[in-house]
Amino acid sequence: MKPHGLSHAFSSGGPLWLGLVFFAVCAAVGWSYAFYVKWTVKSSRLPQREEYPRVQEDIEASGLYIDSFPGSVLLLDTLGALLQANQEAIAQFGDSIGAILRHPAARGALSAALRAEYSSDEHVPPVCSTTFTLDVPITRTMFVALRRIPGAKKQHDRVLVLLADRTEAHALDRMRIDFVAHASHELRTPLASLSGFIDALRNGGSNTDDAVRAQFLDVMAQQSARMKRLIDRLLYLSRVQAHEHQKPRTLVDVSDLMAVVLDEVAPRFEGEGYALKFDIEDELFIRADEDELVQVILNLIENALRYGKRDGHLLSVTLQARRAVPQDDRWPTENGVVLSVKDDGRGMEAHHLPRLAERFYRVADAVQTGRTQGTGLGLSIVRHIVDRHQGRMHIASAPNQGTACLVWLPPPNTEHGTERNTSSAGLVGSAEGDVI
Repeated sequence: MKPHGLSHAFSSGGPLWLGLVFFAVCAAVGWSYAFYVKWTVKSSRLPQREEYPRVQEDIEASGLYIDSFPGSVLLLDTLGALLQANQEAIAQFGDSIGAILRHPAARGALSAALRAEYSSDEHVPPVCSTTFTLDVPITRTMFVALRRIPGAKKQHDRVLVLLADRTEAHALDRMRIDFVAHASHELRTPLASLSGFIDALRNGGSNTDDAVRAQFLDVMAQQSARMKRLIDRLLYLSRVQAHEHQKPRTLVDVSDLMAVVLDEVAPRFEGEGYALKFDIEDELFIRADEDELVQVILNLIENALRYGKRDGHLLSVTLQARRAVPQDDRWPTENGVVLSVKDDGRGMEAHHLPRLAERFYRVADAVQTGRTQGTGLGLSIVRHIVDRHQGRMHIASAPNQGTACLVWLPPPNTEHGTERNTSSAGLVGSAEGDVI
């Protein structure tokens, strides 16, 4: 029998056997090379994205990773939607987080972070950062840093955001500049006066009359006291502005606050013969810095006593604390508390009212009352304190009919801010009619 072809090829050592062996070897080598190339390429790409999946899983699973950061940290998706915020961010920024993320500068930094390329040597994507001013609910200078966290797939990428409030640092820089400018301007007059009297005493020598010398020394003492008051007010104003962006959160009983004010001013009213009336409702509470609001009321009372006096008239000052009257269009809501200081003194013309909260602005005719001249900073301090409390201030006055200064403060259970008035603390006035 003739042997089968294949058996014959193997038995005879024919070329078919060699061809099959060669084909098998080539196939094995080819498959091995293809597997090697695929594994090499895959291994060279994965470290760029696989360094982070465990971090991302931890973030998305529990949020504990974000809360471990000491600062304010957010997690976004690639569309900029907020996925998570740590407790520090919520406590510091609250409802403002949305406004921060919607700001054009923050959106631009997000786009840059998502587009940023990096090599395998860099291991992590670069940080994209920006600084901008946020006006709502209160003016803040924000620093935002963003870094993309690669996921297993491109659509799984996340963006880690670090928020920092730089308002205080910027305010301190601005305060240093303003302090030097204002102090140098306002101190020039008393310093010139002191210098002139010193020269007069020095040049006059022993020939100077004792009465004249005493008069010179009195004026010098007054100018020195004025400089001290001015410096103290400027320093206090700088401190107020430095933390103006931090809304107070302490719950304050308005009755206790007013009791502190009355204890402070009652002896002065008794000593100078002025009438003091007060009307304080019970159960009024606000979120406030009590010391600052006491300063607000004291400044308003000081202005009433300093500029309200008129000849032949017993000045009367009324101190009130009450709930906001419904449908009062001067305030943003029907809730809240209104603190007011009203006098029946000389009043002022309407054109003064819009400028009363400007630094160093003084009503010219009111200065000529015989009292010690003020620094022109009292209402500026009031304005900044009211702004910090996210409140409003309204001033009404008319010649010979007195002046009414009202401060509205938001209720303690709400976050009022989006309607904040940024122009001169909401100063409004009237030049006619009974303002009391």
